[in-house]
Amino acid sequence: MTAPIALTCGEPAGIGPELAVAAWAELKTECPFFWIGDPAHLPADTPTVEISDPAETAMVSASALPVLVHRFAASRTPGKPDPRNAQGVIDVIRRAVELVQSGDAGAVCTAPIHKKALIDGAGFSYPGHTEFLAALAGCDRVVMMLAGPQLRVVPATIHIALSEVPNALTPDSLRDTIEITAAALARDFGIPHPRIAVAGLNPHAGEGGVMGREELDWIGPLLAEIQNDRYTLTGPLSADTMFHAAARKGYDAAIAMYHDQALIPIKTLDFDRGVNVTLGLPFIRTSPDHGTAFDIAGQGKANPSSLIEALKLAHSMARGRHTAT
Repeated sequence: MTAPIALTCGEPAGIGPELAVAAWAELKTECPFFWIGDPAHLPADTPTVEISDPAETAMVSASALPVLVHRFAASRTPGKPDPRNAQGVIDVIRRAVELVQSGDAGAVCTAPIHKKALIDGAGFSYPGHTEFLAALAGCDRVVMMLAGPQLRVVPATIHIALSEVPNALTPDSLRDTIEITAAALARDFGIPHPRIAVAGLNPHAGEGGVMGREELDWIGPLLAEIQNDRYTLTGPLSADTMFHAAARKGYDAAIAMYHDQALIPIKTLDFDRGVNVTLGLPFIRTSPDHGTAFDIAGQGKANPSSLIEALKLAHSMARGRHTAT
């Protein structure tokens, strides 16, 4: 049996607690998970059972949200993060990683954090979740995938200015991105010979050098060089023709060159159900593709679709790894 998913609480003042309850109400025994956090931060009248071991999750999840208790320093005020809770948020993430590394959890699904709150309250020194998880795992290189029902896409560069992309994008970094993506598609998504489409950097993939030379000078040659019998690469392709329905049938994942080139198509196709997956970690990590949404926290307006999909994908990936071993 696959171990249950560990869902971290994220920023208590955000929408994470109410989304956890909504996700449990939808999934229950379909996708067993336990929530790590302070039960006092959950919405009033939430049916919960405090567990001492993740193995208890399956026995109680049909009737209540399983909670692995982690007490916080302060209460929850929706929309108003309290710096006193920052260390608790960090410690919950670390605890979830320890559980998945020990095999007590099958995967980690993380609710959104608020970087400023963590900096203000605990001197958090990482750009975000992904970098902290990589440090905990001892990984030098990880890759972000956005996965939805109709598209999987990986940006080769992420949160940098567009003007910095040409210098940040190198043959080594693109090669690593492709290799990590291909390995994850085979291991975690059950695709034995992945088909990967690679976008060009420039409009029309440079149009023969008229609109930029990166495609001719090194992107195209790199793709030819690393082509092998483990995966099939196509590209560099014009990004404006890669994402329509017929084109998507030709690949299992797309590699984009920068943030918006990747995220605009997936958010346009299915804004509410996109899932952030960190590839390259020794364990499975997914998260909803949205933030803390302080403006609607505690009002019952938050859409749980992305978290539900993130939990379901984590469960599917964990089951795939369990079967493979």
